[in-house]
This record gives sequence, structure tokens and C-alpha cells, in this order.
Amino acid sequence: MNKVAILTDSNSGITQEESKQLGIFVEPMPFYIDGELYYEDIDLSQEQFYEKLTKGGEITTSMPITGNLMDTWEKLLKDYDEIVYIPMSSGLSSSCATAKMLSEDYDGRVVVVDNQRISVTQKLSAMEAKVLADAGKSAQEICDALMEIKNLSTIYITVDTLEYLKKGGRLTPAVAAIGSLLKIKPVLSIYGEKLDKYAMARTTKAAKQTMIDALKKDLKEVIKTDNLDDVIISIAHTNNYEAAEKFKEELLQEFPGKEIWIDPLSLSVSCHIGPGALACTVTKKLTDTI
Repeated sequence: MNKVAILTDSNSGITQEESKQLGIFVEPMPFYIDGELYYEDIDLSQEQFYEKLTKGGEITTSMPITGNLMDTWEKLLKDYDEIVYIPMSSGLSSSCATAKMLSEDYDGRVVVVDNQRISVTQKLSAMEAKVLADAGKSAQEICDALMEIKNLSTIYITVDTLEYLKKGGRLTPAVAAIGSLLKIKPVLSIYGEKLDKYAMARTTKAAKQTMIDALKKDLKEVIKTDNLDDVIISIAHTNNYEAAEKFKEELLQEFPGKEIWIDPLSLSVSCHIGPGALACTVTKKLTDTI
């Protein structure tokens, strides 16, 4: 039986510690803060990241350094026959396209999955890929299975401040200024390739209700199921665990009895939306063992 390694990047939110428990390998994402290079969860913790972010540090994200990624592949291929690599969505970074190009030199032994996931949905893909690998599926079979349901996942995010969207050029300064003045809470969506504006709300409470309504709508119209056992519902947050716990209680009122995961949003998303954000997702399950 082929031994298949499952590799993702730290955009999945899987920590180095968690990766050992899950048996999934994680490529740490590089960040430049005030010109200095850091690696997520290696020499940059969530706490350190938010401290630097809120103090106005100049933070830029970078795709995995080519040499580092190839070194990881070479190392894994000493112990495994094949690798399934699940990077962050190609719509949010060029790292996926670069990885696909690099994989061409590995005679089919490295299969890059572009199923356009990020954060908790990317984590789910990696966990499901691991289940399939343990069941004896080949790298290509795992890739095909993940690609088959790639569009059956949505994410909604509401931000606490418009400052970071403005800084990243996603809002004009004028719109950000008006929004801050009126205390408008935008609700953003990630569906498929891109981050888009979904709705505007006047309060955090209204923004959360908008996201809950969107999940219910997507269950029927995107995933086309009434059975909650068919899906994973998750919450993600940026340095906002208490609010995430409260949001979980609200979601449980709408989806009673459903297990709801809570995870920190990956740092590459966090630096564009700032602390205090909340996100929720609904994703079609591929296997019954997650």
C-alpha cells in the first residue's frame, strides 16, 4: 500500500503541536514584521502577532519560501511514497500556483490540491485527506475527492474595526472613515476564490444574525441538505475567544445538538482584518469519521 503524507500550511490554523496529534504535516507561513522575518507558530505566536499588529507594526505576508517548501517535500519523500499538499486558496495567494509549478519536477509524487480553502475549512480538508490516506487511497484519489466538493463550503466574517481593511487597500480611506463614524459592521464572504463584501450591518448583533441567516441559506442552496450530519459548522476568530464562545451559543440555538468547532483564524487572514473579528463556516463533509 502506498504511504501518503498529508501536508498543509499554517493558514489552516493547525498548530505545530496539533499537527503531531493529527499526523498531518504543516508548512509554517513566513511573515515580515517591520522588515524582520518570522514563521507562524515557530518563532511567532498568536499573542506576539497581535501585540505587534495592535502596536502598528508593518506586517506583510509572504507565500512559503520556495526552498523551504521543496526541502519539506524532499524530507517527506524519504519516508512516504507520495504527498498531498493542501495550500491556502489560489484566489487569496499565489503560493498554490507556485507549488503546482514546483510539483511538476516530482514525477507525480507530489499532488497539489487547489480546492480553494482557508483557515478552518482548509483544516477540515487536511483532516479528511488524512482519513482517506489512512484508508489506502492514493494521492491523486485524495485530490479528486477533495476537488469534487470544493464548492460546497462558505465562510462569513465580520470585523470589529475597518482600520486593517483600509490599510490593506480593501476600503478607500473615505469609506472607512464613514463606516467607522457610523459604526458599520461589514460582513465579508469567502466562497470559492475570493474575499467579497456580502452585507453591511449597523451592530455586531445584526452582523452575527446576518451570518447565521447566510449559513442557513447556504445549507439549502449551496450544500443542498437538511441533514446537519452532512456538514461541519465552525467558528473562527481573531484574538476574540470569549466572543466566539458566545457566538457558539447563538449558533446552537439555530442548529441544536450540532457540534461546533472554534479555532483562531490564521494569521495571514488576521493581518488584513485585525483583532476582534468573528467568522463562521458551513462545509460539506467528505467522510463520516470527522
